[in-house]
Amino acid sequence: MKNLLVLVAVLMASNSLQAQFKKDPIINIQNEDKALLNWGYYLGINQYDFQFEYENDIGQDVLVDKSFGFNVGLIGELRLSEFADLRFEPGLLYSQRILGFPGFTTENDAIREVRSTYIRFPLLLKISTKRLNNFKPFIIGGGYAATNLGANEDSLDDNSSGTFRMKKNVYGYELGFGVDFYTEFFKFTPSIRGVFALTDELVPDNDPNSAWTGNINAIRTRGIFINFTFE
Repeated sequence: MKNLLVLVAVLMASNSLQAQFKKDPIINIQNEDKALLNWGYYLGINQYDFQFEYENDIGQDVLVDKSFGFNVGLIGELRLSEFADLRFEPGLLYSQRILGFPGFTTENDAIREVRSTYIRFPLLLKISTKRLNNFKPFIIGGGYAATNLGANEDSLDDNSSGTFRMKKNVYGYELGFGVDFYTEFFKFTPSIRGVFALTDELVPDNDPNSAWTGNINAIRTRGIFINFTFE
């Protein structure tokens, strides 16, 4: 899926850029950005990580094995001015991280698989440059609220039973940049986003001296998105 999305993005972007170097390029969908409200959807990939804060620096950090997940969602956009838009981008995100805890002799104790399915509600401000023929660069940023359906927050079991628990509700912000490409029939937009949770997501083990969570003050999600938008 990752390779397919990247290939589609490269082909569409290269065709659009190629057309701009013609002497008299055709200006596509000239009224696309003039409507007060605009709608679309996005597909993408993500790679999520954790930032750990420790109680004591003992030189043994929790290791995070990251993998690629996917994003999908809808877009509602409110035009504020020629260069600014307010965007609501509710979506579904799946991510998987494998944690390796130090100090254990068996894999069953040391390894915890964290599978997360987030329902996200970002509210973002998009600031664009002036449109140049059929493309327009922009920066984007704002806050989000998310619900982690795989958090296990209410589980009575903890790491001693093999269950890594996280808080269900997460808040944070994201920052990114991208380019709008205006094709003959729609606007195609690749973008890169950095995602930073502000919420401490860790639910500590029942034992305050737990070998898994006893030395952890907080964990917060850090991640990167590559989104492909169709409007």
